[in-house]
Amino acid sequence: MTVRMRFPAGPEVPVEDLLPPAVDPPLTVGDERIVDFLTSVSRRLLAPALARRHPELGSLGFFLRRRELARGVERLHAGLDDNVLAFPRGVVFHIPPANVDTIFVYSWALSALAGNTNVVRISPRSAAAADAILEVLNDSLDSADPVVARTQRMVTYGHDDAVTARLSAGCDVRVVWGGDRAVTAVRRHPLAPAARDLTFPDRSSFAVLSVPGWEAAPLAERRDAVARFANDAYWFDQAACASPRAVFLVGDARRADAVRAEFVALLGVAVRERGFDVDAAMAVEKRVGAYGLAADGGVTRMVFHDNLVATLELDGPAVAPREWLGAGTFGFVTVAELAELAPFVRRRDQTLTHFGFTRAELVGLARRLGGRGIDRIVPFGAALTFAPVWDGYDLLREFVRLVTVAD
Repeated sequence: MTVRMRFPAGPEVPVEDLLPPAVDPPLTVGDERIVDFLTSVSRRLLAPALARRHPELGSLGFFLRRRELARGVERLHAGLDDNVLAFPRGVVFHIPPANVDTIFVYSWALSALAGNTNVVRISPRSAAAADAILEVLNDSLDSADPVVARTQRMVTYGHDDAVTARLSAGCDVRVVWGGDRAVTAVRRHPLAPAARDLTFPDRSSFAVLSVPGWEAAPLAERRDAVARFANDAYWFDQAACASPRAVFLVGDARRADAVRAEFVALLGVAVRERGFDVDAAMAVEKRVGAYGLAADGGVTRMVFHDNLVATLELDGPAVAPREWLGAGTFGFVTVAELAELAPFVRRRDQTLTHFGFTRAELVGLARRLGGRGIDRIVPFGAALTFAPVWDGYDLLREFVRLVTVAD
């Protein structure tokens, strides 16, 4: 069994070579050799030329800045008792999705920061942004400590159960992204008895917009909010788990109609100004998805404004779409208050983006939900901003082993 080496770049190698022996001296949590490498990667990702070609890499570059890395390690240690020490877990095997090109770097970087040896599978279907990241990683090796190349591996192979099974059997943590089917398929391959899975199955997300909050905001603020909403929705063609697929207008129903009309008009302008594009095949997919939802009932009005934006007016929260309907397709529902969303929320719901609410209102909704759904409540524009706490996991802590030393 062989795989193609992507980082460090190289020829096909046997799978057994991906599980190297322990290094001496071993990596530690917050190891400076890893921090120096990630900081070098950050500087390259933030280069203007690369950021213009792949704007999503700018967010990744900020995430990998030295100050952010140090803050994560400090937060980890601050949460530990004086008698508890943190060590790497060992070998971490990452299986990220193909449709979100940057997600593999976030989970890998946090695991590397925790001092682990990592093996990351890069899908053969990954797109240009993933290739750009791999190029940056390989370029950054020139000035890196040799331990980086010995302990951090990224490879590409097809749907080869034998390879996945061997890497699963040899790891201490397996990180699986990509939805329910992907998680179920990978779980067919057993782990060692002491190993564990971190899984990221199908998730859905939506947005809430306060009618009085929108009316009270200056026009410039409303335009900026819609531009940030467009970034949340149109990066990754609305297919990212955190991208909103429904918008709940919260407030008086009579006033909500005017708010929705202005929001949709501004959204069309923002999408065109930012150069987002929906090709013909995606436009057809959008119509198929929208008509399918309408056939199930609950759609009171459907408008295809152009290839970029389609809106579905719905008669209640229960019919709001959780499934992907095609890039730029949004269901709109009006409710009188945030509390009406509580019966709608399910465990699979991940991110709630918001505009026009007070913190007290948002905290009140979170307390009403009690952790049974919605892991993130963030402003418009922050849906795709990765954080060390994701899907309810404190990832850096998940990637370390805690050892108690009492005297």
